[in-house]
Amino acid sequence: MENLVSIKGLSKRFGQEYALRDVDLDIPAGCVVGLVGANGAGKTTLIRAILGLTPLAAGTVELFGERFDNHASSEQAARLKGRVGVVFDTCPFMTEQSLFSVGRMMAAAYPNWNEERYRELLEFSGLVGGKLTKELSRGMSMKLQICAALAHEPQLLILDEATAGLDPLARDEVLDLLKANMSDDRAILMSSHITSDLDKIADIVVGIDQGRIVFNVDKDQVTDRMGVAHCRADQLSDVLAFFVQAGEGQPLLLHREYSTDVLLPDRFTFVAAMPQVDVERINIEEYMQFVLRGGQR
Repeated sequence: MENLVSIKGLSKRFGQEYALRDVDLDIPAGCVVGLVGANGAGKTTLIRAILGLTPLAAGTVELFGERFDNHASSEQAARLKGRVGVVFDTCPFMTEQSLFSVGRMMAAAYPNWNEERYRELLEFSGLVGGKLTKELSRGMSMKLQICAALAHEPQLLILDEATAGLDPLARDEVLDLLKANMSDDRAILMSSHITSDLDKIADIVVGIDQGRIVFNVDKDQVTDRMGVAHCRADQLSDVLAFFVQAGEGQPLLLHREYSTDVLLPDRFTFVAAMPQVDVERINIEEYMQFVLRGGQR
Protein backbone atom coordinates (compact mmCIF):
# COMPACT_ATOMS: atom_id res chain seq x y z
CA MET A 1 0.00 0.00 0.00
CA GLU A 2 1.41 3.39 -1.02
CA ASN A 3 2.19 5.88 1.74
CA LEU A 4 0.94 9.38 0.99
CA VAL A 5 2.92 10.67 3.98
CA SER A 6 6.10 9.15 5.37
CA ILE A 7 7.78 10.73 8.41
CA LYS A 8 11.11 9.54 9.78
CA GLY A 9 12.92 10.72 12.93
CA LEU A 10 11.03 14.01 13.07
CA SER A 11 11.96 16.41 15.88
CA LYS A 12 10.90 19.99 16.54
CA ARG A 13 12.09 22.29 19.32
CA PHE A 14 10.82 25.56 20.72
CA GLY A 15 13.87 26.94 22.52
CA GLN A 16 15.20 24.14 24.69
CA GLU A 17 11.89 22.26 24.78
CA TYR A 18 10.99 19.49 22.33
CA ALA A 19 7.50 19.71 20.82
CA LEU A 20 8.18 16.59 18.74
CA ARG A 21 10.84 13.97 19.38
CA ASP A 22 11.91 11.17 17.00
CA VAL A 23 8.48 10.81 15.39
CA ASP A 24 7.99 8.07 12.79
CA LEU A 25 4.62 7.93 11.04
CA ASP A 26 3.20 6.63 7.75
CA ILE A 27 -0.21 7.55 6.34
CA PRO A 28 -1.21 4.93 3.74
CA ALA A 29 -3.55 5.58 0.83
CA GLY A 30 -7.07 4.34 1.45
CA CYS A 31 -6.90 4.92 5.23
CA VAL A 32 -8.34 7.30 7.77
CA VAL A 33 -5.71 7.93 10.46
CA GLY A 34 -6.93 9.32 13.78
CA LEU A 35 -4.47 11.37 15.84
CA VAL A 36 -5.18 11.58 19.58
CA GLY A 37 -3.47 13.12 22.58
CA ALA A 38 -3.89 15.72 25.30
CA ASN A 39 -3.63 19.46 24.71
CA GLY A 40 0.03 20.29 24.13
CA ALA A 41 0.94 16.71 23.24
CA GLY A 42 2.20 17.73 19.78
CA LYS A 43 -0.75 17.06 17.46
CA THR A 44 -0.96 20.49 15.85
CA THR A 45 2.83 20.80 15.65
CA LEU A 46 2.95 17.48 13.79
CA ILE A 47 0.29 18.67 11.36
CA ARG A 48 2.16 21.93 10.78
CA ALA A 49 5.33 19.93 10.11
CA ILE A 50 3.53 17.80 7.50
CA LEU A 51 2.28 20.99 5.82
CA GLY A 52 5.76 22.56 5.79
CA LEU A 53 4.63 25.40 8.07
CA THR A 54 7.32 24.99 10.71
CA PRO A 55 11.11 24.45 10.47
CA LEU A 56 12.34 21.10 11.73
CA ALA A 57 15.20 20.31 14.10
CA ALA A 58 15.74 16.83 12.63
CA GLY A 59 14.11 14.18 10.49
CA THR A 60 12.36 14.04 7.14
CA VAL A 61 8.84 14.42 5.79
CA GLU A 62 7.82 12.92 2.45
CA LEU A 63 4.55 13.86 0.74
CA PHE A 64 3.44 11.64 -2.14
CA GLY A 65 6.92 10.13 -2.36
CA GLU A 66 8.76 13.48 -2.49
CA ARG A 67 10.84 14.93 0.32
CA PHE A 68 9.12 18.02 1.70
CA ASP A 69 10.94 20.00 4.36
CA ASN A 70 12.61 23.31 5.17
CA HIS A 71 14.49 23.33 1.85
CA ALA A 72 11.56 22.70 -0.52
CA SER A 73 11.38 25.15 -3.41
CA SER A 74 8.36 27.42 -3.75
CA GLU A 75 7.35 25.54 -6.91
CA GLN A 76 7.55 22.17 -5.16
CA ALA A 77 5.70 23.48 -2.11
CA ALA A 78 2.86 24.86 -4.23
CA ARG A 79 2.58 21.65 -6.26
CA LEU A 80 2.51 19.34 -3.24
CA LYS A 81 0.22 21.55 -1.14
CA GLY A 82 -2.19 21.60 -4.07
CA ARG A 83 -2.75 17.89 -3.43
CA VAL A 84 -3.60 18.47 0.24
CA GLY A 85 -6.89 19.72 1.70
CA VAL A 86 -6.84 21.28 5.17
CA VAL A 87 -9.65 21.94 7.66
CA PHE A 88 -8.93 23.71 10.95
CA ASP A 89 -11.20 24.28 13.94
CA THR A 90 -12.20 27.83 12.94
CA CYS A 91 -13.65 29.02 9.64
CA PRO A 92 -11.07 31.10 7.70
CA PHE A 93 -13.47 32.70 5.21
CA MET A 94 -14.61 36.32 5.42
CA THR A 95 -17.96 36.78 7.15
CA GLU A 96 -19.53 38.79 4.30
CA GLN A 97 -18.70 36.17 1.65
CA SER A 98 -21.41 34.05 0.10
CA LEU A 99 -20.72 30.35 -0.23
CA PHE A 100 -20.54 30.79 -4.02
CA SER A 101 -18.00 33.58 -3.48
CA VAL A 102 -15.91 31.19 -1.38
CA GLY A 103 -15.83 28.89 -4.39
CA ARG A 104 -14.62 31.66 -6.71
CA MET A 105 -11.86 32.58 -4.25
CA MET A 106 -10.73 28.95 -3.92
CA ALA A 107 -10.74 28.54 -7.71
CA ALA A 108 -8.14 31.32 -7.95
CA ALA A 109 -5.89 29.46 -5.50
CA TYR A 110 -6.18 25.87 -6.79
CA PRO A 111 -5.65 24.95 -10.47
CA ASN A 112 -7.57 21.69 -9.90
CA TRP A 113 -10.63 23.46 -8.48
CA ASN A 114 -13.85 21.74 -9.59
CA GLU A 115 -16.76 24.18 -9.32
CA GLU A 116 -19.33 21.56 -10.26
CA ARG A 117 -17.99 19.26 -7.55
CA TYR A 118 -18.06 22.11 -5.04
CA ARG A 119 -21.74 22.81 -5.73
CA GLU A 120 -22.55 19.10 -5.50
CA LEU A 121 -20.85 18.95 -2.11
CA LEU A 122 -22.74 22.02 -0.91
CA GLU A 123 -26.01 20.39 -1.94
CA PHE A 124 -25.03 17.08 -0.33
CA SER A 125 -24.27 18.97 2.89
CA GLY A 126 -27.53 20.93 2.88
CA LEU A 127 -25.76 24.26 2.34
CA VAL A 128 -27.31 27.10 0.30
CA GLY A 129 -24.76 28.75 -1.98
CA GLY A 130 -26.25 32.22 -1.68
CA LYS A 131 -25.92 32.30 2.12
CA LEU A 132 -23.24 34.42 3.78
CA THR A 133 -20.66 32.66 5.90
CA LYS A 134 -21.67 34.77 8.93
CA GLU A 135 -25.13 33.18 8.75
CA LEU A 136 -23.75 29.67 9.22
CA SER A 137 -23.80 27.73 12.47
CA ARG A 138 -20.53 26.21 13.63
CA GLY A 139 -21.54 22.83 12.22
CA MET A 140 -22.46 24.35 8.86
CA SER A 141 -19.20 26.34 8.73
CA MET A 142 -17.23 23.12 9.32
CA LYS A 143 -19.10 21.44 6.47
CA LEU A 144 -18.35 24.46 4.27
CA GLN A 145 -14.64 24.11 5.01
CA ILE A 146 -14.74 20.42 4.14
CA CYS A 147 -16.64 21.10 0.89
CA ALA A 148 -14.04 23.71 -0.07
CA ALA A 149 -11.18 21.38 0.87
CA LEU A 150 -12.60 18.47 -1.14
CA ALA A 151 -13.55 20.43 -4.27
CA HIS A 152 -9.97 20.68 -5.48
CA GLU A 153 -9.76 16.87 -5.37
CA PRO A 154 -7.00 16.45 -2.74
CA GLN A 155 -5.38 13.09 -2.22
CA LEU A 156 -4.72 13.91 1.43
CA LEU A 157 -7.24 15.62 3.70
CA ILE A 158 -6.01 16.92 7.08
CA LEU A 159 -8.44 17.93 9.81
CA ASP A 160 -7.28 19.53 13.06
CA GLU A 161 -10.04 19.32 15.70
CA ALA A 162 -12.63 20.01 13.00
CA THR A 163 -15.49 18.42 14.96
CA ALA A 164 -14.72 20.14 18.28
CA GLY A 165 -17.73 22.00 19.66
CA LEU A 166 -20.25 20.38 17.32
CA ASP A 167 -23.37 18.65 18.59
CA PRO A 168 -23.59 14.87 17.97
CA LEU A 169 -25.91 15.25 14.94
CA ALA A 170 -23.61 17.78 13.26
CA ARG A 171 -20.57 15.59 13.96
CA ASP A 172 -22.28 12.60 12.35
CA GLU A 173 -23.10 14.71 9.28
CA VAL A 174 -19.46 15.79 8.99
CA LEU A 175 -18.30 12.17 9.30
CA ASP A 176 -20.79 11.10 6.61
CA LEU A 177 -19.37 13.76 4.31
CA LEU A 178 -15.84 12.48 4.90
CA LYS A 179 -16.81 8.84 4.38
CA ALA A 180 -18.58 9.68 1.10
CA ASN A 181 -15.36 11.13 -0.31
CA MET A 182 -12.88 8.42 0.65
CA SER A 183 -11.32 6.19 -2.01
CA ASP A 184 -8.41 3.78 -2.33
CA ASP A 185 -6.02 6.50 -3.53
CA ARG A 186 -6.91 9.05 -0.84
CA ALA A 187 -6.24 9.36 2.88
CA ILE A 188 -7.41 11.40 5.83
CA LEU A 189 -5.42 12.50 8.88
CA MET A 190 -7.90 13.56 11.56
CA SER A 191 -6.80 15.06 14.87
CA SER A 192 -9.56 14.95 17.47
CA HIS A 193 -10.23 14.97 21.20
CA ILE A 194 -13.57 13.31 20.46
CA THR A 195 -12.43 9.72 20.28
CA SER A 196 -15.97 8.44 19.67
CA ASP A 197 -15.74 10.07 16.22
CA LEU A 198 -12.59 8.08 15.52
CA ASP A 199 -14.33 4.91 16.72
CA LYS A 200 -16.73 5.45 13.80
CA ILE A 201 -14.40 6.46 10.99
CA ALA A 202 -10.72 5.69 11.67
CA ASP A 203 -8.78 2.72 10.28
CA ILE A 204 -5.62 3.48 12.27
CA VAL A 205 -5.29 5.38 15.55
CA VAL A 206 -2.05 7.12 16.54
CA GLY A 207 -1.47 8.40 20.07
CA ILE A 208 0.99 11.17 20.81
CA ASP A 209 2.18 12.26 24.24
CA GLN A 210 4.84 14.84 25.09
CA GLY A 211 5.92 14.91 21.47
CA ARG A 212 6.40 11.15 21.10
CA ILE A 213 4.29 8.54 19.34
CA VAL A 214 3.14 6.21 22.13
CA PHE A 215 0.95 3.92 20.05
CA ASN A 216 0.07 3.29 16.41
CA VAL A 217 -2.61 0.62 16.18
CA ASP A 218 -5.27 -0.76 13.89
CA LYS A 219 -8.55 0.65 15.23
CA ASP A 220 -10.47 -2.58 14.66
CA GLN A 221 -7.86 -4.47 16.66
CA VAL A 222 -8.68 -2.23 19.62
CA THR A 223 -12.45 -2.02 19.33
CA ASP A 224 -13.20 -5.52 17.96
CA ARG A 225 -10.50 -7.70 19.53
CA MET A 226 -9.18 -6.11 22.70
CA GLY A 227 -11.08 -5.75 25.95
CA VAL A 228 -10.88 -4.85 29.60
CA ALA A 229 -11.23 -7.26 32.50
CA HIS A 230 -12.71 -5.82 35.70
CA CYS A 231 -10.99 -7.88 38.38
CA ARG A 232 -11.87 -8.17 42.04
CA ALA A 233 -8.98 -8.34 44.47
CA ASP A 234 -9.33 -12.13 44.80
CA GLN A 235 -9.23 -12.58 41.00
CA LEU A 236 -6.20 -10.49 40.10
CA SER A 237 -3.52 -13.08 40.88
CA ASP A 238 -5.24 -15.68 38.68
CA VAL A 239 -5.61 -13.15 35.86
CA LEU A 240 -1.93 -12.25 35.99
CA ALA A 241 -1.02 -15.95 36.07
CA PHE A 242 -3.10 -16.45 32.90
CA PHE A 243 -0.97 -13.87 31.08
CA VAL A 244 2.26 -15.53 32.20
CA GLN A 245 1.03 -18.97 31.13
CA ALA A 246 -0.08 -17.58 27.76
CA GLY A 247 3.42 -16.16 27.22
CA GLU A 248 2.17 -12.56 27.05
CA GLY A 249 4.07 -11.21 30.06
CA GLN A 250 2.57 -8.63 32.40
CA PRO A 251 -0.50 -6.71 31.13
CA LEU A 252 -1.26 -3.03 31.64
CA LEU A 253 -3.33 -2.35 34.76
CA LEU A 254 -5.48 0.52 35.96
CA HIS A 255 -6.29 0.43 39.67
CA ARG A 256 -9.82 1.60 40.51
CA GLU A 257 -11.42 2.16 43.91
CA TYR A 258 -13.17 -1.23 44.00
CA SER A 259 -11.42 -3.21 41.24
CA THR A 260 -8.41 -3.44 38.98
CA ASP A 261 -8.89 -3.11 35.23
CA VAL A 262 -6.66 -5.24 33.02
CA LEU A 263 -6.08 -4.59 29.32
CA LEU A 264 -6.76 -7.72 27.26
CA PRO A 265 -5.07 -8.08 23.85
CA ASP A 266 -7.65 -10.78 22.96
CA ARG A 267 -10.80 -10.75 25.05
CA PHE A 268 -12.24 -13.83 23.33
CA THR A 269 -9.34 -16.07 24.34
CA PHE A 270 -9.45 -14.66 27.86
CA VAL A 271 -13.21 -15.18 28.28
CA ALA A 272 -12.90 -18.78 27.13
CA ALA A 273 -10.22 -19.41 29.79
CA MET A 274 -11.67 -17.29 32.62
CA PRO A 275 -15.45 -16.89 32.18
CA GLN A 276 -15.86 -15.93 35.85
CA VAL A 277 -14.18 -12.52 35.29
CA ASP A 278 -16.27 -9.58 34.06
CA VAL A 279 -15.03 -8.51 30.60
CA GLU A 280 -16.12 -5.64 28.34
CA ARG A 281 -15.14 -4.29 24.95
CA ILE A 282 -12.80 -1.30 24.95
CA ASN A 283 -12.90 1.93 22.97
CA ILE A 284 -10.10 4.23 21.81
CA GLU A 285 -10.36 6.57 24.79
CA GLU A 286 -10.09 3.70 27.27
CA TYR A 287 -7.16 2.20 25.36
CA MET A 288 -5.39 5.58 25.46
CA GLN A 289 -5.90 5.75 29.23
CA PHE A 290 -4.27 2.32 29.63
CA VAL A 291 -1.27 3.33 27.53
CA LEU A 292 -0.78 6.72 29.18
CA ARG A 293 -1.79 5.96 32.77
CA GLY A 294 -1.57 2.21 33.12
CA GLY A 295 1.19 0.33 34.84
CA GLN A 296 2.26 -3.19 35.65
CA ARG A 297 2.15 -4.93 39.00
